Amino acid sequence: MSSSIEARLPTGASRSSPGRTHEVTNQPPPLVGHDASADPALLTALVREGAGWHTDALRRLGRLAGTEQARRWAEEADRFPPELRTHDRYGNRVDEVDFHPSWHALLEVAVREGLTGAPWRDPRPGAHVARAANILVWGTVEQGHLCPVSMTYAVVPALRAAPDLAARYEPLLASRIYDPGLRPPEGKAGLLAGMGMTEKQGGSDVRANTTTATPAADGTYRLRGHKWFTSAPMNDVFLVLAQAPGGLSCFWVPRVLPDGSRNTFRIQRLKDKLGNRSNASSEPEFDDTVAWLVGAEGRGVRVIIEMVAMTRLDASLGSAAGMRAAVTAAAHHVRHRRAFGTRLIDAPLMRNVLADLALESEAATTLVLRVAGAVDRAARGDRDEQAFKRLATAVAKYWVCKRAPGVAAEALECLGGNGYVEESGMPRLYREAPLNGIWEGSGNVNALDVLRALDREPDGLDALSRQIEAARGADARLDRAWDRLRAQLPKAAADPFAARRVVERLALVMQGSLLVRHAPPAVADAFCASRLAGDGGLAFGTLPSGVDVAGILDRIASVDTPTDSVGDIRHGQDDGRISL
Repeated sequence: MSSSIEARLPTGASRSSPGRTHEVTNQPPPLVGHDASADPALLTALVREGAGWHTDALRRLGRLAGTEQARRWAEEADRFPPELRTHDRYGNRVDEVDFHPSWHALLEVAVREGLTGAPWRDPRPGAHVARAANILVWGTVEQGHLCPVSMTYAVVPALRAAPDLAARYEPLLASRIYDPGLRPPEGKAGLLAGMGMTEKQGGSDVRANTTTATPAADGTYRLRGHKWFTSAPMNDVFLVLAQAPGGLSCFWVPRVLPDGSRNTFRIQRLKDKLGNRSNASSEPEFDDTVAWLVGAEGRGVRVIIEMVAMTRLDASLGSAAGMRAAVTAAAHHVRHRRAFGTRLIDAPLMRNVLADLALESEAATTLVLRVAGAVDRAARGDRDEQAFKRLATAVAKYWVCKRAPGVAAEALECLGGNGYVEESGMPRLYREAPLNGIWEGSGNVNALDVLRALDREPDGLDALSRQIEAARGADARLDRAWDRLRAQLPKAAADPFAARRVVERLALVMQGSLLVRHAPPAVADAFCASRLAGDGGLAFGTLPSGVDVAGILDRIASVDTPTDSVGDIRHGQDDGRISL
Protein backbone atom coordinates (compact mmCIF):
# COMPACT_ATOMS: atom_id res chain seq x y z
CA MET A 1 0.00 0.00 0.00
CA SER A 2 2.81 2.42 0.82
CA SER A 3 4.26 1.95 -2.66
CA SER A 4 0.99 2.92 -4.32
CA ILE A 5 0.76 6.07 -2.18
CA GLU A 6 4.32 7.07 -3.03
CA ALA A 7 3.50 6.55 -6.69
CA ARG A 8 0.79 9.18 -6.45
CA LEU A 9 3.00 11.82 -4.73
CA PRO A 10 4.00 14.86 -6.83
CA THR A 11 7.51 14.86 -8.22
CA GLY A 12 10.01 15.95 -5.58
CA ALA A 13 7.64 15.32 -2.65
CA SER A 14 8.37 12.96 0.20
CA ARG A 15 6.69 11.70 3.30
CA SER A 16 8.56 14.34 5.34
CA SER A 17 7.05 17.24 3.35
CA PRO A 18 4.12 17.90 5.73
CA GLY A 19 6.67 18.87 8.40
CA ARG A 20 7.41 22.01 6.43
CA THR A 21 4.04 23.46 7.45
CA HIS A 22 5.45 23.88 10.95
CA GLU A 23 8.40 25.98 9.92
CA VAL A 24 8.02 29.31 11.72
CA THR A 25 8.43 32.37 9.53
CA ASN A 26 7.29 35.98 9.78
CA GLN A 27 6.99 35.89 13.56
CA PRO A 28 8.92 38.27 15.85
CA PRO A 29 11.65 36.89 18.08
CA PRO A 30 10.92 36.73 21.82
CA LEU A 31 10.82 40.11 23.52
CA VAL A 32 13.70 39.38 25.87
CA GLY A 33 17.26 40.57 26.22
CA HIS A 34 16.36 44.25 26.20
CA ASP A 35 16.80 47.09 28.67
CA ALA A 36 13.37 48.15 29.96
CA SER A 37 14.81 51.48 31.08
CA ALA A 38 16.03 52.37 27.57
CA ASP A 39 13.58 55.23 27.21
CA PRO A 40 14.85 58.77 26.58
CA ALA A 41 11.72 60.33 28.12
CA LEU A 42 12.34 58.38 31.32
CA LEU A 43 16.09 58.90 31.47
CA THR A 44 16.05 62.62 30.78
CA ALA A 45 13.25 63.18 33.30
CA LEU A 46 15.25 61.23 35.88
CA VAL A 47 18.07 63.74 35.54
CA ARG A 48 15.77 66.78 35.27
CA GLU A 49 13.88 65.87 38.45
CA GLY A 50 17.06 65.52 40.48
CA ALA A 51 17.91 61.80 40.46
CA GLY A 52 20.59 61.56 37.80
CA TRP A 53 22.76 59.81 40.39
CA HIS A 54 20.39 56.82 40.05
CA THR A 55 20.94 56.28 36.32
CA ASP A 56 23.34 53.35 36.54
CA ALA A 57 21.18 51.48 39.06
CA LEU A 58 18.08 52.08 36.93
CA ARG A 59 19.82 50.69 33.85
CA ARG A 60 20.83 47.61 35.81
CA LEU A 61 17.22 47.09 36.90
CA GLY A 62 16.09 47.68 33.33
CA ARG A 63 18.29 44.88 32.06
CA LEU A 64 16.90 42.52 34.70
CA ALA A 65 13.35 43.52 33.73
CA GLY A 66 14.13 42.54 30.13
CA THR A 67 15.32 39.02 30.90
CA GLU A 68 13.56 35.76 30.13
CA GLN A 69 13.67 34.98 33.85
CA ALA A 70 11.71 38.10 34.76
CA ARG A 71 9.15 37.34 32.08
CA ARG A 72 8.76 33.81 33.44
CA TRP A 73 8.27 35.11 36.99
CA ALA A 74 5.47 37.36 35.76
CA GLU A 75 3.74 34.61 33.80
CA GLU A 76 3.90 32.11 36.65
CA ALA A 77 2.76 34.56 39.32
CA ASP A 78 -0.31 35.29 37.21
CA ARG A 79 -0.97 31.69 36.13
CA PHE A 80 -0.75 30.30 39.68
CA PRO A 81 -2.72 32.77 41.83
CA PRO A 82 -2.53 32.81 45.64
CA GLU A 83 -4.52 30.28 47.64
CA LEU A 84 -6.21 30.84 50.99
CA ARG A 85 -5.72 28.41 53.87
CA THR A 86 -8.13 29.26 56.66
CA HIS A 87 -7.21 26.27 58.90
CA ASP A 88 -4.34 23.90 59.40
CA ARG A 89 -4.71 20.11 59.27
CA TYR A 90 -5.72 20.00 62.94
CA GLY A 91 -8.52 22.54 62.63
CA ASN A 92 -6.64 25.54 64.04
CA ARG A 93 -7.44 28.85 62.42
CA VAL A 94 -4.35 30.11 60.55
CA ASP A 95 -5.67 32.52 57.87
CA GLU A 96 -2.64 32.25 55.63
CA VAL A 97 -2.27 32.84 51.91
CA ASP A 98 0.16 30.74 49.88
CA PHE A 99 1.92 32.29 46.88
CA HIS A 100 3.85 30.80 43.98
CA PRO A 101 7.66 31.11 44.30
CA SER A 102 7.67 33.53 41.37
CA TRP A 103 5.63 36.00 43.42
CA HIS A 104 8.30 35.93 46.08
CA ALA A 105 11.04 36.35 43.46
CA LEU A 106 9.34 39.48 42.09
CA LEU A 107 8.89 40.92 45.57
CA GLU A 108 12.45 40.13 46.56
CA VAL A 109 13.73 42.22 43.68
CA ALA A 110 11.31 45.06 44.43
CA VAL A 111 12.29 45.25 48.10
CA ARG A 112 16.00 44.88 47.38
CA GLU A 113 15.86 47.70 44.83
CA GLY A 114 14.24 50.05 47.33
CA LEU A 115 10.72 50.22 45.89
CA THR A 116 9.19 49.73 49.33
CA GLY A 117 10.98 52.43 51.26
CA ALA A 118 14.38 53.61 50.05
CA PRO A 119 13.47 57.33 50.19
CA TRP A 120 12.69 57.05 53.90
CA ARG A 121 15.98 55.29 54.61
CA ASP A 122 18.18 57.47 52.38
CA PRO A 123 16.35 60.78 51.84
CA ARG A 124 18.93 62.36 49.52
CA PRO A 125 17.60 64.83 46.95
CA GLY A 126 15.86 62.91 44.18
CA ALA A 127 15.21 59.79 46.28
CA HIS A 128 11.46 59.72 45.57
CA VAL A 129 12.13 60.30 41.87
CA ALA A 130 14.60 57.41 41.78
CA ARG A 131 12.03 55.13 43.36
CA ALA A 132 9.34 56.32 40.92
CA ALA A 133 11.65 55.52 38.00
CA ASN A 134 12.17 52.04 39.44
CA ILE A 135 8.39 51.54 39.47
CA LEU A 136 8.20 52.67 35.84
CA VAL A 137 10.81 50.05 34.92
CA TRP A 138 10.07 47.09 37.20
CA GLY A 139 6.33 47.70 36.76
CA THR A 140 6.67 46.69 33.10
CA VAL A 141 7.32 43.13 34.28
CA GLU A 142 4.31 42.45 36.54
CA GLN A 143 2.13 44.74 38.61
CA GLY A 144 0.27 42.58 41.11
CA HIS A 145 3.24 42.44 43.46
CA LEU A 146 3.49 46.23 43.38
CA CYS A 147 0.39 46.48 45.57
CA PRO A 148 2.19 45.53 48.82
CA VAL A 149 5.20 47.49 47.59
CA SER A 150 3.14 50.66 47.22
CA MET A 151 1.33 50.33 50.54
CA THR A 152 4.59 49.77 52.40
CA TYR A 153 6.09 52.91 50.87
CA ALA A 154 2.97 54.95 51.55
CA VAL A 155 2.39 53.89 55.17
CA VAL A 156 5.44 55.74 56.53
CA PRO A 157 4.17 59.35 56.39
CA ALA A 158 0.86 58.26 57.93
CA LEU A 159 2.55 56.27 60.69
CA ARG A 160 4.52 59.36 61.71
CA ALA A 161 1.30 60.59 63.34
CA ALA A 162 2.27 58.07 66.07
CA PRO A 163 5.95 58.93 66.74
CA ASP A 164 6.54 55.99 69.09
CA LEU A 165 5.27 53.48 66.53
CA ALA A 166 7.19 55.20 63.73
CA ALA A 167 10.44 55.04 65.71
CA ARG A 168 10.02 51.29 66.20
CA TYR A 169 8.79 50.26 62.78
CA GLU A 170 9.92 52.78 60.16
CA PRO A 171 13.43 51.27 59.84
CA LEU A 172 11.88 47.88 59.16
CA LEU A 173 9.40 49.29 56.63
CA ALA A 174 12.30 50.96 54.82
CA SER A 175 14.46 47.83 54.86
CA ARG A 176 15.82 46.37 51.62
CA ILE A 177 15.42 42.82 52.96
CA TYR A 178 12.39 40.78 51.93
CA ASP A 179 11.44 38.64 54.92
CA PRO A 180 8.14 36.82 54.26
CA GLY A 181 6.21 34.81 56.84
CA LEU A 182 4.05 35.66 59.83
CA ARG A 183 6.24 36.41 62.85
CA PRO A 184 6.39 39.22 65.44
CA PRO A 185 7.21 42.37 63.45
CA GLU A 186 10.13 43.50 65.58
CA GLY A 187 11.82 40.14 65.11
CA LYS A 188 11.91 40.44 61.31
CA ALA A 189 14.51 41.94 59.00
CA GLY A 190 11.94 43.82 56.97
CA LEU A 191 8.20 44.49 56.99
CA LEU A 192 5.43 44.88 54.42
CA ALA A 193 2.37 46.99 55.22
CA GLY A 194 -1.21 47.21 53.99
CA MET A 195 -4.39 49.16 54.63
CA GLY A 196 -7.97 48.32 55.53
CA MET A 197 -10.40 51.13 54.71
CA THR A 198 -13.43 50.14 52.65
CA GLU A 199 -16.47 48.17 53.83
CA LYS A 200 -19.44 46.62 52.07
CA GLN A 201 -21.86 49.40 52.80
CA GLY A 202 -19.56 52.34 52.11
CA GLY A 203 -16.79 51.72 49.62
CA SER A 204 -15.03 55.06 49.14
CA ASP A 205 -17.40 56.62 51.66
CA VAL A 206 -15.30 55.48 54.61
CA ARG A 207 -17.27 57.62 57.07
CA ALA A 208 -20.04 55.04 56.67
CA ASN A 209 -17.75 52.39 58.20
CA THR A 210 -19.19 50.34 61.04
CA THR A 211 -16.07 48.59 62.38
CA THR A 212 -15.72 49.63 66.03
CA ALA A 213 -12.63 50.31 68.16
CA THR A 214 -13.03 49.95 71.92
CA PRO A 215 -10.30 51.27 74.27
CA ALA A 216 -8.65 48.61 76.44
CA ALA A 217 -7.09 49.04 79.87
CA ASP A 218 -3.54 48.56 78.51
CA GLY A 219 -3.78 51.55 76.16
CA THR A 220 -4.53 49.51 73.05
CA TYR A 221 -7.90 49.15 71.33
CA ARG A 222 -10.01 46.16 70.33
CA LEU A 223 -11.48 46.14 66.83
CA ARG A 224 -14.67 44.40 65.78
CA GLY A 225 -16.02 44.48 62.23
CA HIS A 226 -15.11 43.71 58.66
CA LYS A 227 -13.36 45.13 55.61
CA TRP A 228 -14.49 44.60 52.04
CA PHE A 229 -11.28 44.99 50.01
CA THR A 230 -8.00 44.53 51.85
CA SER A 231 -5.18 43.52 49.54
CA ALA A 232 -2.01 41.64 50.39
CA PRO A 233 -3.40 40.08 53.59
CA MET A 234 -0.12 38.27 54.25
CA ASN A 235 1.60 41.59 54.91
CA ASP A 236 2.91 42.09 58.42
CA VAL A 237 1.04 45.21 59.54
CA PHE A 238 -1.98 47.26 58.44
CA LEU A 239 -3.44 50.71 58.91
CA VAL A 240 -7.15 50.21 59.56
CA LEU A 241 -10.02 52.68 59.92
CA ALA A 242 -12.54 52.06 62.71
CA GLN A 243 -15.09 54.00 64.75
CA ALA A 244 -13.62 54.90 68.16
CA PRO A 245 -15.50 56.81 70.88
CA GLY A 246 -14.12 60.04 69.43
CA GLY A 247 -15.07 59.23 65.83
CA LEU A 248 -13.49 57.56 62.81
CA SER A 249 -9.87 56.83 63.72
CA CYS A 250 -6.79 55.14 62.29
CA PHE A 251 -5.18 52.09 63.90
CA TRP A 252 -1.98 50.05 63.57
CA VAL A 253 -2.88 46.36 63.34
CA PRO A 254 -0.12 43.68 63.25
CA ARG A 255 -0.90 40.17 62.01
CA VAL A 256 1.26 38.77 64.84
CA LEU A 257 1.38 40.29 68.33
CA PRO A 258 4.63 41.00 70.19
CA ASP A 259 4.24 37.82 72.27
CA GLY A 260 4.14 35.72 69.09
CA SER A 261 0.41 34.96 69.14
CA ARG A 262 -1.75 35.51 66.06
CA ASN A 263 -3.87 38.62 66.13
CA THR A 264 -7.47 38.01 65.03
CA PHE A 265 -7.45 38.65 61.29
CA ARG A 266 -9.92 36.17 59.82
CA ILE A 267 -9.77 36.05 56.04
CA GLN A 268 -13.28 35.21 54.87
CA ARG A 269 -12.35 34.79 51.23
CA LEU A 270 -10.09 36.06 48.44
CA LYS A 271 -11.56 38.17 45.66
CA ASP A 272 -11.83 36.62 42.20
CA LYS A 273 -10.66 39.65 40.21
CA LEU A 274 -10.61 40.61 36.55
CA GLY A 275 -6.86 41.18 36.68
CA ASN A 276 -4.15 41.67 39.30
CA ARG A 277 -4.50 37.94 39.83
CA SER A 278 -1.07 37.39 41.33
CA ASN A 279 -2.02 39.62 44.26
CA ALA A 280 -4.38 38.41 46.96
CA SER A 281 -7.24 40.76 47.82
CA SER A 282 -9.30 39.70 50.79
CA GLU A 283 -12.24 40.28 53.08
CA PRO A 284 -10.88 40.21 56.65
CA GLU A 285 -12.97 40.12 59.80
CA PHE A 286 -11.83 41.60 63.11
CA ASP A 287 -13.05 40.22 66.42
CA ASP A 288 -11.32 41.47 69.57
CA THR A 289 -8.39 42.36 67.32
CA VAL A 290 -5.61 44.23 69.09
CA ALA A 291 -4.78 47.63 67.59
CA TRP A 292 -2.78 50.75 68.42
CA LEU A 293 -4.14 54.26 67.77
CA VAL A 294 -2.33 56.31 65.11
CA GLY A 295 -2.96 60.02 65.59
CA ALA A 296 -5.90 61.33 67.60
CA GLU A 297 -9.35 59.81 67.82
CA GLY A 298 -11.65 61.22 65.16
CA ARG A 299 -8.74 62.10 62.86
CA GLY A 300 -8.59 58.80 61.01
CA VAL A 301 -9.29 60.15 57.53
CA ARG A 302 -6.77 62.95 57.94
CA VAL A 303 -4.12 60.44 59.04
CA ILE A 304 -4.70 57.79 56.42
CA ILE A 305 -5.06 60.33 53.61
CA GLU A 306 -1.30 60.75 53.89
CA MET A 307 -1.01 57.11 52.87
CA VAL A 308 -3.66 57.43 50.17
CA ALA A 309 -1.89 60.41 48.57
CA MET A 310 1.26 58.35 48.13
CA THR A 311 -0.58 55.32 46.78
CA ARG A 312 -2.35 57.58 44.29
CA LEU A 313 1.04 58.58 42.95
CA ASP A 314 1.91 54.90 42.65
CA ALA A 315 -1.36 54.21 40.81
CA SER A 316 -0.29 56.79 38.22
CA LEU A 317 3.18 55.27 38.04
CA GLY A 318 1.75 51.78 37.61
CA SER A 319 -0.50 52.91 34.76
CA ALA A 320 2.40 54.70 33.07
CA ALA A 321 4.51 51.55 33.47
CA GLY A 322 1.76 49.51 31.85
CA MET A 323 1.69 51.93 28.93
CA ARG A 324 5.46 51.59 28.53
CA ALA A 325 5.19 47.80 28.49
CA ALA A 326 2.33 47.87 25.98
CA VAL A 327 4.09 50.25 23.59
CA THR A 328 7.32 48.26 23.78
CA ALA A 329 5.48 45.03 22.93
CA ALA A 330 3.57 46.63 20.05
CA ALA A 331 6.70 48.24 18.62
CA HIS A 332 8.64 44.99 18.86
CA HIS A 333 5.94 43.11 16.97
CA VAL A 334 5.47 45.58 14.13
CA ARG A 335 9.22 45.96 13.60
CA HIS A 336 9.49 42.25 12.82
CA ARG A 337 6.13 41.30 11.30
CA ARG A 338 5.39 41.66 7.58
CA ALA A 339 2.00 41.91 5.87
CA PHE A 340 1.01 42.64 2.29
CA GLY A 341 4.64 42.79 1.24
CA THR A 342 5.92 45.28 3.80
CA ARG A 343 6.99 45.44 7.41
CA LEU A 344 4.12 46.64 9.59
CA ILE A 345 6.29 49.43 10.97
CA ASP A 346 6.61 50.81 7.43
CA ALA A 347 2.85 50.86 6.80
CA PRO A 348 1.64 54.49 7.08
CA LEU A 349 -1.43 53.82 9.20
CA MET A 350 0.43 51.50 11.57
CA ARG A 351 3.06 54.21 11.97
CA ASN A 352 0.29 56.61 12.94
CA VAL A 353 -1.09 54.19 15.52
CA LEU A 354 2.25 53.38 17.07
CA ALA A 355 3.39 57.01 17.15
CA ASP A 356 0.13 58.00 18.84
CA LEU A 357 0.61 55.30 21.47
CA ALA A 358 4.22 56.35 22.02
CA LEU A 359 3.11 59.95 22.38
CA GLU A 360 0.60 58.98 25.08
CA SER A 361 3.21 56.96 26.92
CA GLU A 362 5.81 59.73 26.84
CA ALA A 363 3.30 62.29 28.08
CA ALA A 364 2.32 59.98 30.95
CA THR A 365 5.93 59.22 31.90
CA THR A 366 6.87 62.89 31.86
CA LEU A 367 3.89 63.91 33.99
CA VAL A 368 4.23 61.24 36.67
CA LEU A 369 7.93 61.89 37.11
CA ARG A 370 7.21 65.60 37.45
CA VAL A 371 4.76 64.74 40.24
CA ALA A 372 7.37 62.48 41.84
CA GLY A 373 9.77 65.41 41.70
CA ALA A 374 7.23 67.54 43.54
CA VAL A 375 6.83 64.82 46.19
CA ASP A 376 10.59 64.77 46.61
CA ARG A 377 10.99 68.53 46.93
CA ALA A 378 7.95 68.85 49.18
CA ALA A 379 9.50 66.27 51.52
CA ARG A 380 12.46 68.63 51.86
CA GLY A 381 10.33 71.63 52.77
CA ASP A 382 9.54 73.30 49.43
CA ARG A 383 6.12 74.86 50.10
CA ASP A 384 5.45 75.73 46.47
CA GLU A 385 6.07 72.14 45.45
CA GLN A 386 3.89 70.94 48.32
CA ALA A 387 1.00 72.99 46.95
CA PHE A 388 1.67 71.78 43.40
CA LYS A 389 1.89 68.16 44.56
CA ARG A 390 -1.54 68.24 46.19
CA LEU A 391 -3.29 69.19 42.96
CA ALA A 392 -1.01 67.51 40.44
CA THR A 393 -1.19 64.10 42.14
CA ALA A 394 -4.97 63.97 41.80
CA VAL A 395 -4.89 65.23 38.21
CA ALA A 396 -2.27 62.68 37.19
CA LYS A 397 -4.04 59.87 39.00
CA TYR A 398 -7.28 60.62 37.18
CA TRP A 399 -5.91 61.08 33.67
CA VAL A 400 -3.03 58.64 33.38
CA CYS A 401 -5.13 55.84 34.86
CA LYS A 402 -7.98 56.71 32.50
CA ARG A 403 -5.76 56.48 29.44
CA ALA A 404 -4.09 53.18 30.33
CA PRO A 405 -6.93 50.81 29.25
CA GLY A 406 -7.16 52.43 25.82
CA VAL A 407 -3.41 52.16 25.32
CA ALA A 408 -3.43 48.49 26.35
CA ALA A 409 -6.31 47.68 24.00
CA GLU A 410 -4.76 49.44 21.00
CA ALA A 411 -1.32 47.94 21.62
CA LEU A 412 -2.90 44.49 21.83
CA GLU A 413 -4.57 45.08 18.48
CA CYS A 414 -1.19 45.90 16.94
CA LEU A 415 -0.30 42.24 17.50
CA GLY A 416 -3.53 41.08 15.86
CA GLY A 417 -4.58 37.58 16.88
CA ASN A 418 -1.18 37.03 18.44
CA GLY A 419 -2.02 39.70 21.01
CA TYR A 420 -5.23 37.98 22.02
CA VAL A 421 -3.56 34.82 23.28
CA GLU A 422 -2.22 34.56 26.80
CA GLU A 423 1.30 33.60 25.74
CA SER A 424 1.85 37.08 24.32
CA GLY A 425 1.43 38.69 27.74
CA MET A 426 -0.91 41.30 26.26
CA PRO A 427 -4.12 39.92 27.85
CA ARG A 428 -2.49 40.28 31.27
CA LEU A 429 -1.63 43.91 30.51
CA TYR A 430 -5.17 44.47 29.26
CA ARG A 431 -6.81 42.97 32.35
CA GLU A 432 -4.51 44.96 34.62
CA ALA A 433 -5.08 48.30 32.91
CA PRO A 434 -8.42 49.36 34.50
CA LEU A 435 -7.33 48.60 38.05
CA ASN A 436 -5.42 51.75 38.96
CA GLY A 437 -8.36 53.85 37.84
CA ILE A 438 -10.43 52.18 40.57
CA TRP A 439 -8.02 51.70 43.46
CA GLU A 440 -7.27 54.64 45.74
CA GLY A 441 -10.32 56.50 44.52
CA SER A 442 -12.24 55.98 41.29
CA GLY A 443 -12.26 58.52 38.47
CA ASN A 444 -15.18 60.42 39.96
CA VAL A 445 -13.58 60.56 43.41
CA ASN A 446 -10.34 61.97 42.01
CA ALA A 447 -12.04 64.43 39.66
CA LEU A 448 -14.13 65.83 42.51
CA ASP A 449 -11.03 65.93 44.68
CA VAL A 450 -9.40 68.18 42.09
CA LEU A 451 -12.40 70.53 42.21
CA ARG A 452 -12.21 70.70 46.01
CA ALA A 453 -8.50 71.51 45.81
CA LEU A 454 -9.14 74.23 43.25
CA ASP A 455 -11.82 75.74 45.49
CA ARG A 456 -10.17 75.42 48.91
CA GLU A 457 -6.45 75.52 48.20
CA PRO A 458 -5.67 78.44 45.88
CA ASP A 459 -1.95 77.99 46.49
CA GLY A 460 -2.13 74.76 44.52
CA LEU A 461 -3.64 76.43 41.47
CA ASP A 462 -1.10 79.26 41.73
CA ALA A 463 1.76 76.76 41.81
CA LEU A 464 0.35 74.80 38.90
CA SER A 465 -0.26 77.98 36.92
CA ARG A 466 3.38 79.00 37.32
CA GLN A 467 4.44 75.64 35.92
CA ILE A 468 2.23 76.02 32.87
CA GLU A 469 3.13 79.68 32.35
CA ALA A 470 6.78 78.67 32.15
CA ALA A 471 5.96 77.36 28.67
CA ARG A 472 4.16 80.55 27.61
CA GLY A 473 5.01 81.57 24.05
CA ALA A 474 6.53 78.24 23.03
CA ASP A 475 3.39 76.94 21.29
CA ALA A 476 0.32 79.03 20.44
CA ARG A 477 -1.98 76.01 20.67
CA LEU A 478 -0.90 75.39 24.24
CA ASP A 479 -1.33 79.06 25.12
CA ARG A 480 -4.87 79.12 23.74
CA ALA A 481 -5.86 75.91 25.50
CA TRP A 482 -4.53 77.19 28.81
CA ASP A 483 -6.21 80.59 28.46
CA ARG A 484 -9.58 78.96 27.79
CA LEU A 485 -9.19 76.55 30.69
CA ARG A 486 -7.96 79.16 33.14
CA ALA A 487 -11.09 81.24 32.49
CA GLN A 488 -13.23 78.23 33.51
CA LEU A 489 -11.38 77.23 36.69
CA PRO A 490 -12.81 79.86 39.10
CA LYS A 491 -16.29 78.43 38.50
CA ALA A 492 -15.31 74.77 38.28
CA ALA A 493 -16.17 73.83 41.87
CA ALA A 494 -19.74 74.99 41.37
CA ASP A 495 -20.34 72.53 38.53
CA PRO A 496 -19.45 68.97 39.59
CA PHE A 497 -21.31 67.65 36.54
CA ALA A 498 -18.41 68.93 34.41
CA ALA A 499 -15.64 67.78 36.75
CA ARG A 500 -14.19 65.16 34.44
CA ARG A 501 -14.01 67.56 31.51
CA VAL A 502 -12.17 70.16 33.58
CA VAL A 503 -9.67 67.66 34.99
CA GLU A 504 -9.07 66.14 31.55
CA ARG A 505 -8.23 69.53 30.08
CA LEU A 506 -6.06 70.37 33.07
CA ALA A 507 -4.10 67.13 32.63
CA LEU A 508 -3.62 67.73 28.91
CA VAL A 509 -2.42 71.29 29.43
CA MET A 510 -0.02 70.11 32.15
CA GLN A 511 1.35 67.41 29.86
CA GLY A 512 1.57 69.84 26.95
CA SER A 513 3.50 72.39 28.99
CA LEU A 514 6.00 69.75 30.11
CA LEU A 515 6.51 68.37 26.60
CA VAL A 516 6.87 71.79 25.02
CA ARG A 517 9.59 72.63 27.53
CA HIS A 518 11.42 69.30 27.71
CA ALA A 519 10.59 66.97 24.79
CA PRO A 520 11.92 67.07 21.22
CA PRO A 521 9.92 69.24 18.77
CA ALA A 522 8.46 66.16 17.05
CA VAL A 523 6.82 65.02 20.30
CA ALA A 524 5.67 68.44 21.52
CA ASP A 525 4.23 69.45 18.14
CA ALA A 526 2.28 66.19 17.68
CA PHE A 527 0.91 66.38 21.22
CA CYS A 528 -0.28 69.97 20.90
CA ALA A 529 -1.78 69.28 17.48
CA SER A 530 -3.68 66.15 18.47
CA ARG A 531 -4.54 66.78 22.15
CA LEU A 532 -4.84 70.55 22.49
CA ALA A 533 -5.75 71.93 19.05
CA GLY A 534 -8.44 69.34 18.38
CA ASP A 535 -6.69 68.14 15.23
CA GLY A 536 -6.91 64.50 16.24
CA GLY A 537 -9.60 61.86 16.59
CA LEU A 538 -10.89 59.95 19.59
CA ALA A 539 -9.16 56.69 18.66
CA PHE A 540 -5.42 56.16 18.68
CA GLY A 541 -3.87 56.38 15.22
CA THR A 542 -5.54 59.68 14.31
CA LEU A 543 -2.53 61.99 14.39
CA PRO A 544 -2.91 64.73 11.77
CA SER A 545 -0.88 64.66 8.58
CA GLY A 546 2.36 66.57 8.73
CA VAL A 547 3.53 65.57 12.22
CA ASP A 548 7.02 64.13 12.49
CA VAL A 549 6.10 60.48 13.03
CA ALA A 550 9.66 59.29 12.43
CA GLY A 551 10.92 61.57 15.18
CA ILE A 552 8.44 60.03 17.62
CA LEU A 553 9.06 56.42 16.62
CA ASP A 554 12.82 56.85 16.89
CA ARG A 555 12.36 57.33 20.64
CA ILE A 556 11.02 53.80 21.12
CA ALA A 557 13.95 51.57 21.97
CA SER A 558 14.07 48.06 20.55
CA VAL A 559 15.67 44.80 21.60
CA ASP A 560 18.35 45.54 19.02
CA THR A 561 19.10 49.02 20.42
CA PRO A 562 22.44 49.14 22.28
CA THR A 563 21.61 49.80 25.92
CA ASP A 564 24.22 52.55 26.18
CA SER A 565 23.00 54.59 23.22
CA VAL A 566 19.58 55.99 24.04
CA GLY A 567 19.26 59.66 23.13
CA ASP A 568 21.97 61.87 24.53
CA ILE A 569 22.15 60.15 27.92
CA ARG A 570 25.59 59.02 29.04
CA HIS A 571 25.93 56.17 31.49
CA GLY A 572 28.64 54.64 33.58
CA GLN A 573 29.81 51.10 33.12
CA ASP A 574 29.33 48.06 35.30
CA ASP A 575 30.02 44.38 34.85
CA GLY A 576 26.52 43.76 33.50
CA ARG A 577 25.79 40.90 35.86
CA ILE A 578 22.20 40.44 36.97
CA SER A 579 21.46 38.12 39.84
CA LEU A 580 19.19 37.56 42.78
